[in-house]
Amino acid sequence: MPKAYLILVIAVLFEGVGTASLQASQQFTRWLPTLGVAVGFGGAMICLVWVLRYLPLGITYAIWSGLGICLTAVIGWVFFRQGVDLPAILGMGMIVAGIVVINVFSGTATH
Repeated sequence: MPKAYLILVIAVLFEGVGTASLQASQQFTRWLPTLGVAVGFGGAMICLVWVLRYLPLGITYAIWSGLGICLTAVIGWVFFRQGVDLPAILGMGMIVAGIVVINVFSGTATH
């Protein structure tokens, strides 16, 4: 089971690469970032398919999308100078708290 969570984190990182590349591709007019979109989202999907052998769909998607939202906001802030205000930070903190609650207190996090 811990290996599934590691692969899920790798899927989130691939999604971050894909999303950052999507912004950098300038509507697919730059070929290297466009390749990054394909590799990023393709890698994320391959990892998710593997994770779904071990974790339920709802839990997998909640973790993947929640952490992906937070990672994407950080990437936007660091690489694209996109601002993140206090309400956004608080909202992302609640997303992470929800993921923790699901994994620590819910019995649905296992098959």
